[in-house]
Amino acid sequence: MRQWTVDAFAAAPFRGNPACVVEPYDAWPDDGWMQALARENNQAETAFLLRTDDPARFGLRWFTPGREVDLCGHATLGSAHVLIAELEAATENLTFDTRSGPLRVRRAGDGYEMDFPANPPRRTGPVAGLAQALGVEPVEVWAGRYLVAVLADAAAVRSLRPDIAALESMQGEAGEAGEVIVCAAADADEAVDVVDRFFAPGVGIAEDPATGSAHCILAPLYADRLGRATVRFHQAFPGRGGDIETEMRGDRVLLRGRAVTVIESRLRLTP
Repeated sequence: MRQWTVDAFAAAPFRGNPACVVEPYDAWPDDGWMQALARENNQAETAFLLRTDDPARFGLRWFTPGREVDLCGHATLGSAHVLIAELEAATENLTFDTRSGPLRVRRAGDGYEMDFPANPPRRTGPVAGLAQALGVEPVEVWAGRYLVAVLADAAAVRSLRPDIAALESMQGEAGEAGEVIVCAAADADEAVDVVDRFFAPGVGIAEDPATGSAHCILAPLYADRLGRATVRFHQAFPGRGGDIETEMRGDRVLLRGRAVTVIESRLRLTP
């Protein structure tokens, strides 16, 4: 079996978010085996693909080193990139059947466009211990699948050094514990609208470099705030960073980004 490491939401190697993508299977391997390989890879996500009778449709599952997750944007982008750029899929319009329903990805210029369910957050009150864990008082707190802490400015987002162990128990009114977005409006001289970061110790990831699922929450929040459907985000993971453009379409969000293959490897074992 072959496996690729793809830097997703990146225009060049060693940026964006690495995802491992395994060559498509004809039947799902054992869950424990997939979890063990994800733990061995030790990337934020390892993506597993399943062939179907339709060459444009695949099953897709995502595993962090700690557990299987319901939604992962960067590993979906990486999977589409592998199928189209590495395996020369017969079409540049793909559908993935996932725990979050069908996800559609198409080639768009020199990148990809993903059609995901939007997750509009709701404004909440303060969350006990959140300011202490972050080391800064949020201006606002919102909750969707993840907690969202809006900070005063982009500099506060970039300089943040949170207590990762303390964040692991943070949930408030969010759907998932230990997964926290921090964000702020970008500075006027930046080429993006919003700067953000994502901490996910609840699934074994101290900080994620570029996160599609987080922007399913941020896209409706900032589209409403800015009064326009399209918003440009920079996820400011120190030393890497990823660029994601979103566009709201009703209850769906289009996520746009690029991807680069950095490693092709061969697994010397089978499930």
